[in-house]
Amino acid sequence: MTSDGPTGPTDIPPAQQWLVRVCGVVQGVGYRPFVHNLAKSLGLTGWVLNDTQGVLTSVHGPLPQLSAFTTALHDDAPLLSRVDEVRVEARTSAPSDAPEGFEIRQSAKNGRSDTIVAPDSHVCPDCLLEVRTPGDRRYRYPFTNCTHCGPRYSIVKELPYDREQTTMASFTMCEDCRREYEDPGDRRYHAQPNACPVCGPRLTLSGPQGPLAEADEALRASTEALAAGKIVAVKSIGGFHLVVNARDAEAVARLRTRKKRDSKPFALMVADLAAAAAIADCSAAEAELLESPARPIVLLRKRPGKLLPEEIAPRNPSLGIMLPSAPLHHLLLDRPGLDVLVMTSGNVSGYPIAYRNEDALGQLFEVADLVLHHDRDIHVRVDDSVVRCSDHPQLAEPLITFVRRSRGYAPYPVEVDEVPEPVLAYGAELKTTVALGTGRKVYVSQHIGDLKNDETFASHKQTAAHLSELYGLEPRHIAVDMHPSFRSHVLAGDERPEAVVEVQHHHAHMASCMAENRITGTTLGVVFDGAGYGLDGTIWGGEFLLGDFGDTDRVAHLRPIPLLGGDMAVHQPIRTGFALALEALGSPDAAHEAFPALRVLSDQERHVYTTMVRRNLNAPAVSSMGRLFDGVAALLGVCSYAEYEAQGPIELEGLLGRDFAPADRPYRFGTTASVDGGPAVIDPSPLIREIAADLRAGTDTATISRRFHSAVVAMVVERCEELRLRHEVAQIALSGGVFLNEFLLVNCLVELRRSGFDARSHRLVPTNDGGIALGQVMVAAARLRKKSRVSA
Repeated sequence: MTSDGPTGPTDIPPAQQWLVRVCGVVQGVGYRPFVHNLAKSLGLTGWVLNDTQGVLTSVHGPLPQLSAFTTALHDDAPLLSRVDEVRVEARTSAPSDAPEGFEIRQSAKNGRSDTIVAPDSHVCPDCLLEVRTPGDRRYRYPFTNCTHCGPRYSIVKELPYDREQTTMASFTMCEDCRREYEDPGDRRYHAQPNACPVCGPRLTLSGPQGPLAEADEALRASTEALAAGKIVAVKSIGGFHLVVNARDAEAVARLRTRKKRDSKPFALMVADLAAAAAIADCSAAEAELLESPARPIVLLRKRPGKLLPEEIAPRNPSLGIMLPSAPLHHLLLDRPGLDVLVMTSGNVSGYPIAYRNEDALGQLFEVADLVLHHDRDIHVRVDDSVVRCSDHPQLAEPLITFVRRSRGYAPYPVEVDEVPEPVLAYGAELKTTVALGTGRKVYVSQHIGDLKNDETFASHKQTAAHLSELYGLEPRHIAVDMHPSFRSHVLAGDERPEAVVEVQHHHAHMASCMAENRITGTTLGVVFDGAGYGLDGTIWGGEFLLGDFGDTDRVAHLRPIPLLGGDMAVHQPIRTGFALALEALGSPDAAHEAFPALRVLSDQERHVYTTMVRRNLNAPAVSSMGRLFDGVAALLGVCSYAEYEAQGPIELEGLLGRDFAPADRPYRFGTTASVDGGPAVIDPSPLIREIAADLRAGTDTATISRRFHSAVVAMVVERCEELRLRHEVAQIALSGGVFLNEFLLVNCLVELRRSGFDARSHRLVPTNDGGIALGQVMVAAARLRKKSRVSA
C-alpha cells in the first residue's frame, strides 16, 4: 500500500473537522465499516460513504486523534484494500456543529468514477471455517463470503460497488443475512454478495438430458462422479473449469482426447501448501504467491518420481498449481481421494472459456459428462491468472513474471506518469487485453484471448465497453496495432476512424515495459516475439529498437527467415526448420543429411519447400526470434508439428530442467554491420551449422538446447554493448513473448546488469501480447502530448 496523505506532525491542519478522501481499492473490501470502527475507537464523530471517487469521510474531534485516524486509514487498512492516496481538507466548525455519533451513509453517485474495482478474492479463513462447521447456517454452502473475500470484479456492473449494481441484485436477502448486512460491527456489513442457503444462489448438477440434482445433493453427486473418473464442468468465480481427478491417468487421457489437447499442460488445484509441496518444489516466494488473495496458477518445478500421470504436463519440468479460490473448490477437494484435481479452462477447442450457464450447457457436453452450475451470474468472464517465480543468486529478489494476468489482478491499474486525454487501447490479435488510460492510471483488463474467434472478439468489444462504462469515460482516442488486417484495427477504423492512433507492435511491447518500470528517456528495447507488423510492411519479431514512448528507430534485427506457407509454418515448424537448414547448408540434400528430424518430409515436400524458398513463393520473410526457436526445436526433433502456440520453444526450454547455468561454449550468430546508418542484421546460419556439427558428433539434445539458449543470451549482450558505444544508451527494456522463456529472461537480465546496463523486464503485465495494450496507451499519450505542444 502507498499513501500521499499526511506523513507527520507538520502536515496536520489546525482544525477540528477534517474532510478526508481515500482513493484506491476501497469499495467492496470492508473499508467503510473499518472507518466506522476506527473513528469510534478514537472517539471521533462524523460519517463515511462510498462515492464514484472512492471513500469520503467527515470526522470531528481533537487534533491528535484526527492525526492518528488518517495514519491508520493507510497503515491498518483491510487486507483486500489498496490505499493509493489519503487527502485531507480542513474545515472550520463550531463545537456545537459536531454530530453526536459516527454513521455510515448511503453511497453517492457524483460524476465520473475514479475509484478502483476490487479484483475477485479467495475465500477467507473465517468463511471457510463456517463452511466446514456442522450446525453453522452456512455449513457446506459454496457461496459463503464476506467483506474480506469473494467475487468482486466478475459480478460488478457499475460503480459505486453496491449490491444493486452487481449480479446479486436478483437475490433478496433473508432476515438473518439482512441483519448481518446492516450491522457495522459484522464482517458482512455491506458485503454485496452476502447470501446463505435460505436466500442465495444454488447449485444444480446437469447431464446431457437435463438437471439431475440441486444444492448439496448436486455437490455430493459431483464429487462421486469425479472419484469414479468422470469429467465434470464446474462453474467457478470467473467461468467454468473442466475437472477430473488428477491421479486417474485414464480420466486425464479421456479429457485430453475429448478436449482435442494432446500436449498442452493442464493446471492443477490442490487443497493447501502441503499438498502442493508433495508434488512440486515450492519456495517461500512461490508459497506467498499461491496463498495470495488472487490465488493464481503458479508454475512450480515438478518433484522427481512419478507422483502424477505424465499426461498432465508432458515433456515439461513444471506443474501449474493453484490453491482453491472459492468455497466450492474446497468442498470438492474435501472428499477423500480427490486431493489433486485437474482444473483446466472450461471451453471446447477454438472457443473462449464458458461463463454463462446456457453456453456451458450448450457446448461443454462435448467434453464433460456432467455440468455443475449455479444461478449467480458472472457479468465479466475472468480466466485464471498464471505467474512464475524465478530465483537466481545474481537477482536482488525473486523475479515474478505474468504468463496471463486475469482473475485476482484485473482490473487493477498500472500507475504511469500521465495520460493527458482518455485513451482506449485495443491490444493485439492474440492473447489480447484492452486498456483504458486516464490521468496517472492505466486500467488493464483481464486476459481476453485470440480475436480470430468470433465469440472472443465479441468479448473483446464487451470488455472495452464495460471498462469505459465502469469508469464513466468516453475515450477520445483508440490505440490499435498498426497491422491493417487485425480485427481490432478494422473495428476501430469502422466505428471511429477519426479517433484511431496506430501503434507499431514492437514499439508497444517496449513502451509497456518502460511504463510499468516508470522509466523514461532514450531506451534500448530488445523485443523478441513471434510476429508483429513492421514499419516497412514486413513481419518483425527479433528487434533492437532505440527510442522512447514517442518514437523508435530499428537499430538491429534478426535476419529474416522464410515462413513457408505463412501461418501454416507456425503449426508445422518443421517447415521453418527446413528453411533454416536449407539457407545454412545450401542444398536440400545437405539439410536432409545433417538433420535426421527432416527425414519425415517426403521427397515431394522437400522439393516444394525448396522451390518456395528459392522463388520466394508464399514464403514471407519474418525477422522473428520466435520462429527461430520453432525451427531449432524442429531440427532437433523436439517438435515438428505444434498442437499449441510455442509448443516447440517451450519443450526445447524444458530440456534445460529450469537450470539457469549457461553453456561453456555457446554457439555463435553471424552479424552484418550497419550500412549507411541502417540496422545491423543478425544471422542465425552459423549457429545452424554448429548445431548440425554437434548432431553429427552425437551431442545430446539437452546440451544442444543449452548451447543454443546461451547463444541467444550472448548475442543480446554483445549487440547491446555495441549499440551502447554507438548511441550512449544504458537503459534496456526486455519485452515480447519469447521472454517468457525463463532461461533467456533470467540470464539476459543477469548478464546485461553485469555489463553495466540498467536492464528491466515486465513484472506487472505479461511480456507477451497480454501487455501490448498498456504500451499502446503510452505511445498514444506521448504522441498526444507532442501534438498538443506543437499546436500550442
